[in-house]
Amino acid sequence: MAISSHGEVRTSAASAEGKYTVQLALIVALFGGIGFITAMNDVLVPHFKDLFQLTNVKALLVQFAFFGAYFLLAIPSGKIVGRIGYRNGMVAAMAVIGCGLMLFLPASLLITYPLFLFALFVVGCGLALLQVAVNPYISALGDPSKAASRLNLAGGLNSLGGTLAPHVGAMFIFVAAGATTAELARSVRMPYVVLGLMAFAMALVVRLVHLPEIIPQAEAGEKLQGSAWDFRQLRFGLLGIFFYVGAEVTVGSLIINYLGQPSMGSMPHLQAAKYVSLYWGGAMVARFAGFVVLRHVKQSHALAFVSAFGVLAITLAILGHGSPAMWAIVSCGLYNSVMWPCIFPMSIEGLGKYTSQASGLLVMMIVGGAVVPEIQGWVADHYGYQRSFLVVLVCYAYVLFFALNGHKPGKSSEGLLEAPPVGV
Repeated sequence: MAISSHGEVRTSAASAEGKYTVQLALIVALFGGIGFITAMNDVLVPHFKDLFQLTNVKALLVQFAFFGAYFLLAIPSGKIVGRIGYRNGMVAAMAVIGCGLMLFLPASLLITYPLFLFALFVVGCGLALLQVAVNPYISALGDPSKAASRLNLAGGLNSLGGTLAPHVGAMFIFVAAGATTAELARSVRMPYVVLGLMAFAMALVVRLVHLPEIIPQAEAGEKLQGSAWDFRQLRFGLLGIFFYVGAEVTVGSLIINYLGQPSMGSMPHLQAAKYVSLYWGGAMVARFAGFVVLRHVKQSHALAFVSAFGVLAITLAILGHGSPAMWAIVSCGLYNSVMWPCIFPMSIEGLGKYTSQASGLLVMMIVGGAVVPEIQGWVADHYGYQRSFLVVLVCYAYVLFFALNGHKPGKSSEGLLEAPPVGV
C-alpha cells in the first residue's frame, strides 16, 4: 500500500518497532554478550604479559588475534549471511564463539601462548559473523531514521557487558602475587568455559525465537549491478569504523599498564582494572542517554560533537600529567559511546540489496582493533605511554572528518541505480 503522508510513515515505523519488541530485546542481549567477551581482553593483556613475560607488542597480540579475525572473516561472513539469512547467521556465529571459548580449557592445561591466541582468533571469527548479522538487522528493525537510536540502546548493553567484564575478569584472573605459572594459567579456565556454555545456550535461544527476514536480499542467482564500493558514504565509513574501533580498543587495552607506571603511582592491576570499568561504564551511560538524544539530534551532529571532545581529551592526555591525564583518558569512554551507532547506519544508508555486502566490509574494518593497538604498543615501548596516544589522536581526528564531510551520500558510478533504503 502506498503511504500518502509523513504522519502515516511515522505511524508505520512506530508500529513496526512495537511489533518486534521481543526480537529487539534478543538482539540487544547479544550486543551485551559481545561487549563482555571483548572487554575481557583488557584483563587478558596484562595477565598474559606477566604470565609469559611479554613486551607490550607481544602482549597486545591478544587484540591482534581477536580483531584480526574480523578482517579475514568479515567478507566471507557477508556472503554467508546473504546465503543462509540473518537468523541462521546468528545461530552459527554463537556456536563458533562457544567453540573458541572452550579452547581456553586445553590452552590453560598446556600453558602455551599460541594456543590462547588461536582460541581468541576462533572467538573473533564467530563475533565477525555475529556482527555482520546483528548490526544491519537492528538497523532495519523499525524506522530507518531511528537506526542510530536503536544501535545506541544495543550499544548501552554492549557497554554494560564491557563494564562488568573487567570486574568479573579481575576477580577470577588476577591471582595473588607469587602465584605459580600453573596457577596463573589455570585462573582463566573457569570464566571462559562458563562463557562458552552460555554462548551455546544463546545459540539455542536464537534458533527458537522467530526472527523475520526484513532486509532485502538478492535472489538466488541474481547478479547486482555495481557493488557496495560504489557508494561514497560506505568508502569513508570503512575508515571511520577502522579508526573508531582502533581508538576504543587501544585505550581500554593500555589503561591498566599505563596506571601501573611509576609516574602514575604504580597502581596494582586489580585496582587499575576499576578504571577500565569506569572507561566502559562511561560509554554505557552515554549510550543509554544517546538512545533518547539521537531520536531528536541528527546522527552526523552527534558524531561531530563526541569526536571533537575525543580530540580534546586525548590532547590533554598527551600534554598533561597525573590525575588530569588519567581522567582525560578514562573519559574517552563517554566520547566513544555513539561513534559506532552513528558511523554504521550512516555508512549503509540507502544501500538496499547491497547491505549485507556493505555490512561485511564494515565489520572487516573492526580489524582496527588489531592494528592500532599494535602500532601504539610499539610507540609505547620506544617512546613511552604518553606520546603513544598521538596514535589515538589521529583516529579521533578522522572520525571528526567523517562526521563533517565523509558521511555525505554519493556514488562513483552514475550507472548504478539508487538502492532502496534499509528498513520497514
